[in-house]
Amino acid sequence: MTDRPRRGLRRIITVLAGLAAASVALSGCLYAQIPVERPAATRTADTTDVLADLVPFYSQRLDWSSCGAGFDCTKVKAPLDWENPGDGDISLAVVRHRATGASQGSLLTNPGGPGGSGYDFVHDSLDYAVGATLIKDFDVIGFDPRGVGRSTAVKCLDAKAMDEFNYGAISEARNTSAWEEAVKAQDKVFADACKANSGGILPFITTVDSARDMDLIRGVLGDRTLNYLGYSYGTFLGATYAKLYPQRAQRLVLDGAMDPTVPSLQVGTAQAIGFESSLRAYMKSCLADSGCPFNGTVDEALSDVRALLATVSRTPLKNADGRVLTVDSMITGMIAALYSQDSWTYLTRGFTSALQGNASVMMALADSYNGRASDGTYTDNTTEAFQAYNCMDYPLDDSAAAEDAAVKVLEAHAPTFAPYWQGPDLCEEWPYPPTGAREAITAAGSGPIVVVGTTNDPATPYVWAESLAKQLENGTLITRVGEGHTGYNKGNSCVDDAVEAFLTRGTVPKNGLRCE
Repeated sequence: MTDRPRRGLRRIITVLAGLAAASVALSGCLYAQIPVERPAATRTADTTDVLADLVPFYSQRLDWSSCGAGFDCTKVKAPLDWENPGDGDISLAVVRHRATGASQGSLLTNPGGPGGSGYDFVHDSLDYAVGATLIKDFDVIGFDPRGVGRSTAVKCLDAKAMDEFNYGAISEARNTSAWEEAVKAQDKVFADACKANSGGILPFITTVDSARDMDLIRGVLGDRTLNYLGYSYGTFLGATYAKLYPQRAQRLVLDGAMDPTVPSLQVGTAQAIGFESSLRAYMKSCLADSGCPFNGTVDEALSDVRALLATVSRTPLKNADGRVLTVDSMITGMIAALYSQDSWTYLTRGFTSALQGNASVMMALADSYNGRASDGTYTDNTTEAFQAYNCMDYPLDDSAAAEDAAVKVLEAHAPTFAPYWQGPDLCEEWPYPPTGAREAITAAGSGPIVVVGTTNDPATPYVWAESLAKQLENGTLITRVGEGHTGYNKGNSCVDDAVEAFLTRGTVPKNGLRCE
């Protein structure tokens, strides 16, 4: 449910394969599905105000099949190019968990990314995705956005080549011209493979196209307006929907908000600072525990972390499976654990092992982030879809002066991550020019839109939630005081009650509600 940080000055790592997926992987369990079998409700498709050439898509008949207790699955046909709907179509994978009570209609969800599987989010971790009240009152809908997972997907490298892309060590000294050229060459291999293997869909893997797909799903499900719960990148998807279809955007919750005005360079810089802040919070907690591998003050302990990273940068640690833990993979592992306070214990184990020369825990954390299974296969295409969306959504407009200024900010406010947060931007090698814009979204004419922000969220800083809530003509802000990414369904009853009252009864929370 996140935004994957984007490496490089522009490419600062930006989701955790959808934080939901990562949290499930780290906890080692899947959340229980609700064992219920009821006939699926069928509603007439809504084609109100739909253009004539799109009516065949909105009026399509869905072929639902059972895919688990209480779950139905189907495929929705969408235009490849929404501007030219006669130029071919793509397939969207949709899963529905039928309401256990009297259904109020559909509640669409998105876990983040871009590139997280909304299908898996709902099907494999339903009560992590939504609380019990929403499970009772709504048909909860998960879907893989275009380019993702079971939908018509971006395809790039095979598993062996993905290992090289994600984990391969570059022999040239970091931040030298030779190192940059090696990274660019690696990026070009990836980008060229995406173009060759994705069947021509890359120009249409954009958030605007995905928001239009979301309206199509709403329509074919028979809902006149949209009920939506989006996390992390899913907040940008939801805000974009409200911009395109304000009259249909009636009950939207955007949790872990992104600010649509922030350019890529600033996104990455803010995320580095966010993870530095979360690392400090983690370290304070760690030092109070007898099992912490560090001593002294927080600053002294973080100095030791930086020394460890520098050592791994010089001499990567060998893993039992033959791979090596580079400093980049170690940073990835740290980030994976910092998304949620519940995962801090894994970070302690990772640091403890790494200090002893053992790469296994940090590598496992990096694998969970990258969607790599223990047998060497990849369980999803999150990395590929993530790159595809961001390279089309973010303009390539950073100046050298802006990059130099960002470096200084990183060094001052994110000293642990700064040395490893810079590098060439893969999007410079992307085969298609970006079509997105970074601009304010007001969604004039929409229904109320609830924005949730967590005060020490590392991936989507709280200031972004404040900004988005102010931009939206009908935005209202809920503040969760605490650690970790996103706020709803994280054990804070104040946030949960407000979100659920809004979605189920339309009760708009007081703007500025603060949940301690």
